[in-house]
Amino acid sequence: MNTIKRIDPRRPFIITPAGLKRITLGEEGSADASAAQWSAQGHGTAAAKPRRAVQDPKHVMLVVAHAERSALDDHARQTIAAAALLADGQTLVVLLAFGELKDDVAELGVDKLIELAGFDRRAFAPERELQALQACAAALAPKHVFVPDNATGDGDLGRRYAAAAGASVATHVVEIDGKHVGAYAQAGRAFATRVLPDVILLAQNSVEAKLPFVGAGECLAGVGERLSAELIRPAGDAAQLYRDLGLEEINAAQVALEEADFIVSAGNGVSDIGAFERLAGAFGAAIGASRVAVDNGHFTRDKQVGATGKTVEASVYIAFGISGAVQHLQGIKDCRHVIAVNLDGSAPIAKRANLTVVGDAQATIAALIEQVEAARGQTSSSRNAAKLEGVAA
Repeated sequence: MNTIKRIDPRRPFIITPAGLKRITLGEEGSADASAAQWSAQGHGTAAAKPRRAVQDPKHVMLVVAHAERSALDDHARQTIAAAALLADGQTLVVLLAFGELKDDVAELGVDKLIELAGFDRRAFAPERELQALQACAAALAPKHVFVPDNATGDGDLGRRYAAAAGASVATHVVEIDGKHVGAYAQAGRAFATRVLPDVILLAQNSVEAKLPFVGAGECLAGVGERLSAELIRPAGDAAQLYRDLGLEEINAAQVALEEADFIVSAGNGVSDIGAFERLAGAFGAAIGASRVAVDNGHFTRDKQVGATGKTVEASVYIAFGISGAVQHLQGIKDCRHVIAVNLDGSAPIAKRANLTVVGDAQATIAALIEQVEAARGQTSSSRNAAKLEGVAA
């Protein structure tokens, strides 16, 4: 008899009164029962979420994440939600953010924010990041440390910290509640559980990021600045162990659509393909297309976005002249920000878009090329002026 616990990879879910997707709260759950249901008021707007009550705080749940372009990705938001849902009435949720952060952290469930604006995710500085995390952990003595288990820095940092601190750790966690964590084992053939460890590296889509409450969202002023000033300077012998060679720039057109972070996509409303490709080059964006544009021979089949093409997860997806068939919308369902440019403001894609520009695609493309090139020209002039001033000095 097969006793291996199976988790549906499609992860169907219902938002429960506790705001959960794949997580259950124990008796020490933090959300009040009164915060369970939200009734619509006025013109269909949701009631304001209550603030999670914390009285006489004695414990800390510390969440560690890197910001990208001053924002946190969905994985980091889910990790914060896990900590917030497990925090009781005497536990603060503290976020240690590497990089500048402009998100509304209160909405994410954060009570206190430590922002290390001087750290750049594009720079490789593992020792300094570890020192910053160790300094925060020493000052806050967190009950648990939560880290997104990804391949872009957070997962590595969480493992480094656990090893340096001699802390108990669970990686690739797909199930969590107030008493245990669970993860697949033996190449997915088994499911293992254990009591909550000191360091929890959470897998993506294990927790629903939407919460029925908000946090205090207070910034610990001065802490981030002090740590950044102390740790960003050269680290002596440790800095000689490796060299940061920087990011290797490649042509965005060579990036697979599934891996692209910025995509511009053309539909039947784009007639000047050359101008569209120039815009993609100016933006440094990958090129996508609707099925109609591919069928018309304007783009190769590997550029097709949709249920019968590629499913993409870009941070920014700009659709020019795409009406938004069901199949295309299926292909962009996981994109973070969708911008639609279309003459028809009531086109189906407008319902999915975060921003809709009602206008001619060709005119918009021409205007964007002009604006981007002008902005880049100003940036280059400023850099050259700065270099000349440095030489003169």
